[in-house]
Amino acid sequence: MTTPPLPIYAPDSLRGWVLDVFRALGLEDADAAIVADGLIEADLRGVESHGVSRIPIYAERLRRNLIKARPDIRIAHPAPVAAHVDGDHGIGFVVARRAMDEAVRLAEESGIGLVGVTNSNHFGMAALYLEQAIDAGFLAFAFTNSSPALPVWGGRTAFLGTAPFAAGAPGGEQGPFIVDMAMSVIARGKIRLAALYGEPLPEGVALDADGQPTRDAQKGYEGVYLPFGGHKGAALAMLIDILSGVLTGAGYAGGVRNQSRDFTGPTEVGHFFLAIRADLFMPMEEYRARMDTLIERARSCPTADGFEEILIPGEPEQRRREERLRTGIPISASILEDLEREAETLGVAMPDPLPAAAGPTR
Repeated sequence: MTTPPLPIYAPDSLRGWVLDVFRALGLEDADAAIVADGLIEADLRGVESHGVSRIPIYAERLRRNLIKARPDIRIAHPAPVAAHVDGDHGIGFVVARRAMDEAVRLAEESGIGLVGVTNSNHFGMAALYLEQAIDAGFLAFAFTNSSPALPVWGGRTAFLGTAPFAAGAPGGEQGPFIVDMAMSVIARGKIRLAALYGEPLPEGVALDADGQPTRDAQKGYEGVYLPFGGHKGAALAMLIDILSGVLTGAGYAGGVRNQSRDFTGPTEVGHFFLAIRADLFMPMEEYRARMDTLIERARSCPTADGFEEILIPGEPEQRRREERLRTGIPISASILEDLEREAETLGVAMPDPLPAAAGPTR
């Protein structure tokens, strides 16, 4: 039997629906737009684990006031190049955007800007905040911690988060450099989607609740994920918890709540942002030319067996984005069912999909 193609939605109409959803959940228009832009951007880039599939989770936490729809975000300045942001348990997209704005503002004045964030929530795709800084002409780092999912090296129970190592640099004509990678072999959101789809996991990705290797995505989602690169990934995950949790005053050392399972209180997520002025040591034109040289030389390296071309970090996602802007965003049946249920609950009708055509299947 041939699997029917997935329904595909025009990005603009889907964004409009997401905007209405978060307005209905109590966010101010500007903040709802920030969330809608972030979710649609993730789906455009093919990062479905951080796209509209997250809406039911955010919506439930908003309804329980575990995420505040209209937080009182406060900013203190403990040092000339540093800021400390109290997100007042607002939705992570809004808190994080405000924090990176502050990091860029500080960097404009002093060359670098460092911001620690406490009392926040899941902020979606880390690349959003890298692009925010890159568009303003700054190099950037964006870290966040998350609920326990990885073991410390040598352990078998969840302790560290899978939260990403994310860094970016503006480029010239060859485009920017953007790396946004989870500390697990596969991102937690992708394991969650595999469980929804009933798909098996590759070997070496997760352990079940008893600490045994498993390819069952549901057992892996309920168990422990493995760090990429063994002890190296586990060490980086601990560093991210230090910067995002220990340093900022947010939850840490296993103290961040799971947003989709633990409704006993706020998640206590923390973030860490660093912006660096790209023209700190030379004129901007020279910097951009040097970035172009770096990327051109990298792309001209001989390819290994099995590779047709060399892609720069961030380039595959940008290509997917350009494709989906033309063709639309596909949504799987299981995710669509959750979204339609949310639409009915909120009284916000979903948009119609694009006319049926041969499209991707899942």
